[in-house]
Amino acid sequence: MKVLVNGCNGKMGQVVAHEVKVAQDMDVVCGVDRVDAGDNAFPVFTKVSEIDIMPDVIIDFSIPEASFKILEWAEKNHVPTVIATTGFSDNEMKKIEKYAEKFPIFKSANMSYEINLMAKVIRELALKLDNSDIEIVETHHNRKIDAPSGTALLLADSMNEALNGDMNYEYNRHSKREKRTKKEIGIHSIRGGTEVGKHSVIFFGENESLEITHNCTSRNVFARGAIKAAEFILHKENGLYSMNDMV
Repeated sequence: MKVLVNGCNGKMGQVVAHEVKVAQDMDVVCGVDRVDAGDNAFPVFTKVSEIDIMPDVIIDFSIPEASFKILEWAEKNHVPTVIATTGFSDNEMKKIEKYAEKFPIFKSANMSYEINLMAKVIRELALKLDNSDIEIVETHHNRKIDAPSGTALLLADSMNEALNGDMNYEYNRHSKREKRTKKEIGIHSIRGGTEVGKHSVIFFGENESLEITHNCTSRNVFARGAIKAAEFILHKENGLYSMNDMV
C-alpha cells in the first residue's frame, strides 16, 4: 500500500511516517507540507499541484486549510483519504460530506480504538444517569491549536445523541452569573507541557460522582489507528466512514 502523508513534517506526520515504515506491505511514497525540511526518506511536495507520485491512500494529519487542499487533489485523482485533522467548523464538515460523495473518506476526531469505545460507554451512562450534571475535561500539550479538542466534541456528541440532542455545550462560564442547568454539558480545555491527550467525562449526582478517563501517553496510538483506517478504507465505495464503521 503506497501512502501519501499530508502534514508529513508535523509531530503526528512524522510518527505516521515511522509507523508506516515499520509496518508490513506498505510504504510512504511521498509527503506534503508547507516546507521541505530535507530530512525525510521520501519526496516532500510543498504544493499540492506539484504531486507527481500516485499513492493508494492519503493519511492527513494537518490543519483544516491543508486538509481541503489535499481533498481537492484526492477528488480529482479518486484517492481514498483518512482525515485525522481536527478543528473543522460545521460548514467545513458539510464540505467534507460533499467530497465523500465522490470518493471514500474516513474521518475521525480521534484514531484511538479505546477512546471510541469510551464514547460508546458514556453514551450508555448518559442514558442511565440521566439526572446527572455532565462535565468534560480535556488536557493537551501547549502546541495544540484548537480548543476544545475534536475528541471532547466527539464524546459530547455521543452523549447528546443518546439524549435526543437536547443538551447545550457550555465552554466558558466566567461571563455567566446564573446556576448550572440540567440541559448543558460543560467542556473545559487545559493546555500545557507535552501532554499527548487526556479526556475525562464526569457524571455528578447527589452525593456521588462517576468519572471515566482515557489517557494517551504516546502519539503512536493515533498513528496506528490511522494506518488501520487506511487499510479499512482502501477498497471501500464512495462515502464518509468513521471509527464506528471500523470498530
